[in-house]
Amino acid sequence: MPLTNTQIKYYDSNVLRLPRDKRQTYNAQVDRLIAALRESLKKQENIIIKRVVKAGSFAKHTILRKTSEDAIDVDVVFYITGQKVDEETFSSLSDKIYETLVKLYPQKSVEDFVIQRKAATVSFVGTGLDVDIVPVIENPDKEGYGWQFDRVDGSKTETCAPCQVRFVKDRKDQDPDFRTLVRLAKRWRTKMECPLKSFHIELILAHVLAVNGREGSLEKRFCDFLLYIAHSELKELIKFPENGTVPKFYDPVIILDPVCDRNNVASCITEDERKEIVRIADHSWETAHFASEEDDSDLWKELFGRGFKVEELA
Repeated sequence: MPLTNTQIKYYDSNVLRLPRDKRQTYNAQVDRLIAALRESLKKQENIIIKRVVKAGSFAKHTILRKTSEDAIDVDVVFYITGQKVDEETFSSLSDKIYETLVKLYPQKSVEDFVIQRKAATVSFVGTGLDVDIVPVIENPDKEGYGWQFDRVDGSKTETCAPCQVRFVKDRKDQDPDFRTLVRLAKRWRTKMECPLKSFHIELILAHVLAVNGREGSLEKRFCDFLLYIAHSELKELIKFPENGTVPKFYDPVIILDPVCDRNNVASCITEDERKEIVRIADHSWETAHFASEEDDSDLWKELFGRGFKVEELA
């Protein structure tokens, strides 16, 4: 017997979705960090914090609640402008942010501050919250847009954090269950150790929504997501109405960033990883199909983990 929408929404509400009280706690902690960091960075010469935006899964309401496998992280984008902002590099901006964080939190060990490829991460042991601080050079000619640095190759990619949040909200307005499907797919990704990132999942599901519409049960639509990956083998170009002219890409997987036509967000996926994603999706679809026919909860747990439940246990 297939899972009903009520059962899947129970699983989403009681196991997957971040509870409101936790969201409020994390929001308050992030707001305190933003205020302190903004005030300290004001003292940096030639650096002006024009705007601060919460982004990523937290802002999109697609984040999963914290478990041993699912971390809680909040992306905070600092839009930076100033007289000599064009002279900045990822290294110079990160060094300034890193030094400021150490001064703000002298009681924290150096290991609590990590410089990643595109962000500096602050870890709070008490709440288990990771805050990724992303410096973006503001584009004064396009509201909400700016350039994000890559630490490894020094390149700059155009981005728009508010636009990416709005992209998911627009899909949620088209389909009230869109965020539920994203959380479901993200839990599957983690359990199956599938090399897809959260942003990839959001965009693939948005593409499947555009192609298939919102008809059908949540179980069917989750299976359609798996089936799309298995059948397309991720060899099709994925783009959106928000995109314009598409440049030529030569990566194994091409998923356009809806806020930047020149950014293939899947460029990091190798050919071997593409094949592995397709293999996992194909196997998962077969498992889901059999679990549905047999009404077998243990089979669903193979896809979502031991925490999978669709009703209150007696």
